[in-house]
Amino acid sequence: MVDKILPNDPRIQRVSVPNIRGNTYTYLLFTPPTGAPPVDTVVLLHGFPDLSLGWRYQIPALLALNLRVVVPDNLGYGRTDSPHDVSDYSLKNLADDTVAVAAAAIGKDVPFILGGHDWGAGVAWRVALWHPQLVKAIFCACVPFAPPREGPAMEDIIRAGALPNFKYQLQFIGPDVEREIRGKEKIRQFLSAIFGGRDEQGNPGFTVDVGAHFDRLEKMGASPLVTEEELEYYVDEMARNGMRGPLNWYRASRANLEDEQALLKKGPEAVRIKVPTLFIAASKDSALPPSMAAGMGKCVDNLTMVEVDASHWVLWQKVEEVNGHLKAWLEKDVLDGRKASL
Repeated sequence: MVDKILPNDPRIQRVSVPNIRGNTYTYLLFTPPTGAPPVDTVVLLHGFPDLSLGWRYQIPALLALNLRVVVPDNLGYGRTDSPHDVSDYSLKNLADDTVAVAAAAIGKDVPFILGGHDWGAGVAWRVALWHPQLVKAIFCACVPFAPPREGPAMEDIIRAGALPNFKYQLQFIGPDVEREIRGKEKIRQFLSAIFGGRDEQGNPGFTVDVGAHFDRLEKMGASPLVTEEELEYYVDEMARNGMRGPLNWYRASRANLEDEQALLKKGPEAVRIKVPTLFIAASKDSALPPSMAAGMGKCVDNLTMVEVDASHWVLWQKVEEVNGHLKAWLEKDVLDGRKASL
């Protein structure tokens, strides 16, 4: 059986860091079981609607390589604060926050390896642009690197109909999810839908062309991807702050566009990823098909790209395959033989 981190796992050290742009962040800290000094540090960033526990299957695999692992609840989620203002959720602000969390965990200006999934990948790519001196290597799942552009904002591109696979984001940007998904029972139904649950007729509770199908949620079956214990943990943690903070990530595209003009003004070298990079595409990700990563090689200097036959929740669905790709890449391109002998 594949090892994973459980909601109340004794290996978890939970640490809170106050006053990161006025907010308190909480992260999970894991140290190698050998007791030997870690050979390096990995910071892992989750997406929507996820938590630090979203990396539960990868954390033990990284610990087995004698790595220290730092996994925050991102802004708006779990035991991290959830400010009201959309501008707090711009990718530049979130990238700066990630650097501050890492500094609290391992020391200021100490470089680290960075991993991201979904929106966490979006932040990870921007950490590598805004703070390139701090990122030793980067691995991301599902969301490919897209360099900054002059415009238009992502929300405006979606509204124009150019990306029908992102149409669900218009629902998330609007008021409906916040209005409908209130209280633990509704959060449970919503998460079951997002995590692949279906109703009695086999209909999905979430599709990329609509978003959440509110009329189906009350009859939503169990997700095949999370245990009952994991789902209840997610419900409890998401209920701490509600849906506004997580949804604000989708609402910040105009702030992102404005921030990133400063990167463009620095020239083409400032918008390239120059460190060893692993991208894991999921072949059945209906929102983020692998074709969206087709141009990555033009702006990522040292790219390894793999495709896994899985949905958007590839980290949970194909654990051994994902962890195998991650281990092989780390050992070949990043760690230079620096790992524990277990």
